[in-house]
Amino acid sequence: MKFNFFLPQNGTFRYIKLSISEHVMLEQKLTFRIPLCISHEEWDEAKQRPKNIYLKKNKKLNNILDYIKVRITEYINNRSKPISQREISKEIQKICIEKEAINPENSLLYYMQTYINSKRELICDSTYKRYNVFYNLLKRFEGYTTQRLYIDSLNGHFITDFIAFGKKEEYSENTIYRSIHFVKTILNFAERKGIKTCVRELEVRREKSQKTIVTLTEEEIVDIKTAEIPQELEAARDWLLISCYTGQRFSDFMKFKNEKIVTINGRECISFTQQKTQKEITLPLHPTVLNIIKRNGNDFPKLMDIQQYNSAIKTIAKHSKINDLSSVRKRIGHRSKVLNIKKWKAISSHIGRRSFATNFYGKIPTPLLMEATGHSTEKMFLRYINPVDNDRILSLSNYFNDIHNESIMK
Repeated sequence: MKFNFFLPQNGTFRYIKLSISEHVMLEQKLTFRIPLCISHEEWDEAKQRPKNIYLKKNKKLNNILDYIKVRITEYINNRSKPISQREISKEIQKICIEKEAINPENSLLYYMQTYINSKRELICDSTYKRYNVFYNLLKRFEGYTTQRLYIDSLNGHFITDFIAFGKKEEYSENTIYRSIHFVKTILNFAERKGIKTCVRELEVRREKSQKTIVTLTEEEIVDIKTAEIPQELEAARDWLLISCYTGQRFSDFMKFKNEKIVTINGRECISFTQQKTQKEITLPLHPTVLNIIKRNGNDFPKLMDIQQYNSAIKTIAKHSKINDLSSVRKRIGHRSKVLNIKKWKAISSHIGRRSFATNFYGKIPTPLLMEATGHSTEKMFLRYINPVDNDRILSLSNYFNDIHNESIMK
């Protein structure tokens, strides 16, 4: 069966039209006016949908168009005799006024929704959002194939079709394969509820993340320390150096205050709870950080918002002549692509955390670094993290001092 969405020739805002043809239950090609309108400038004739399907109003409209294809295909396939235009028109009208799509209980989307809801209180917001991205991607795939996916009939052909869809829509391989692995998770979830699935037929490689990581070398950090910059950038430089020597996220280091500094056996440390993980961290302060605090009148630099900070540290890196080319993934339009750009342009708030882990790796025992950053699985966290383990805190502090003194001697 062939669906064709199009706009009439006249009018500023035009009601979308749909023609349906090439099905045994249809005696002829049928054309309908759908109670949804869009301007000609926003419509993509080739793809038969809004140009920007990520704009809120267009995303909703595109979801309805996809849902119409799925529902009308089911409606026609379930009939045993030719269907009139009036019958299909009534069904389209009904679909368009529904407040939300209804997923049958044996459908993949139903089980995805059930799984996501069951995990809502157990996962962080970023994971919850990622699960919903997978859910919405599978909804779009159903519109692409004009077929609803059912939990008990999903087989190996799904992978071939989904990969073809992902490539056509220019999704990254990482997104495509992570979505497939999430579908496998849902099928396993359904099997635990007693539903037999073809999950073992879904053989797919575990795609490695294509994320490119940009870090500052120790030499570049020295260049940042010594670069001549405008006075208004001094606070951002201090925060950048603090992040490079504490390994924390922007949401954590920007909340550092004097009240969080504690002294353990004569060593000054910062004690706080990470916002994202809720892990309690007690971190000895690197001599560079202590010098920054002293230079700022025994206080941390003035607070900044993340947009202001990200803009400022790019300018600082530019002043520091950090011009080596870096391969980074940048968003262009609605998709990301790998580009070679000067490193200073690629710097963002997370670079200090990455640089900390990279520069100290191999010089400081990995368990101590994991304790400092909070990076760990639950098993590793329980094995290595101890908020009151003063020996570990002092050991990390000694490494900081030794490495700092060696760099001065050089």
